[in-house]
Amino acid sequence: MIRILICDDHRIVREGLKQILADATDMQVVAEAASGPEALMQVAQLQGDSTASGGLDVVLLDIALPERDGLDVLQYLKQHYPRLPVLMLSTYPEKQYAVRCLKLGAAGYLNKSADPDDMLAAVRKVAAGGVFVTPSTGEALASAVSGKQGGKAGPEALSHREHQVFRLLTQGLSVSEIGAQLKIAANTVSTYRARILEKTGTKNDVELALYAQQYANSH
Repeated sequence: MIRILICDDHRIVREGLKQILADATDMQVVAEAASGPEALMQVAQLQGDSTASGGLDVVLLDIALPERDGLDVLQYLKQHYPRLPVLMLSTYPEKQYAVRCLKLGAAGYLNKSADPDDMLAAVRKVAAGGVFVTPSTGEALASAVSGKQGGKAGPEALSHREHQVFRLLTQGLSVSEIGAQLKIAANTVSTYRARILEKTGTKNDVELALYAQQYANSH
């Protein structure tokens, strides 16, 4: 039996995922969480000793979470529970986040609108120790590799924390709002913002938002 933790801040999404997984006789949802900290607490309770197999086989993890986002949670889980497969779920297209998630140690990346059969196949594959990559994710990986070889700079050139700030800036959040959400000082956010503008060749938040849109459309 594949024991699963679902982490998503929308109850209707968690219920939908549970319905899909309930149709599989080899899967069981043993816990759910609505935020990053709650997910970490659930994992700690179920896994116990990080070297043991524990009570979980797969974590289904959303990217956009309150308090602590999915990328932060993923990073923490891979440091403390390296054998626990994490399958990232998101509404963001693969080309924007799949490569970053896989680099951080995710066992796969799946869009929430994926076919239920793909969802079940992904869970089975990562639970067995494999990596689940859709054709779109494969293309994104190939594009990232060729982009590096060509020396092109894009959002993937940003560090993990820079990318978090980049995502929140392009959503229209202020420096102080980003600081509050990421629990870092506003002047630290300003430092990250300056680095992001430099790396993307933009001059202000409006140009940065346009850059993010154009980059997404062209990849």
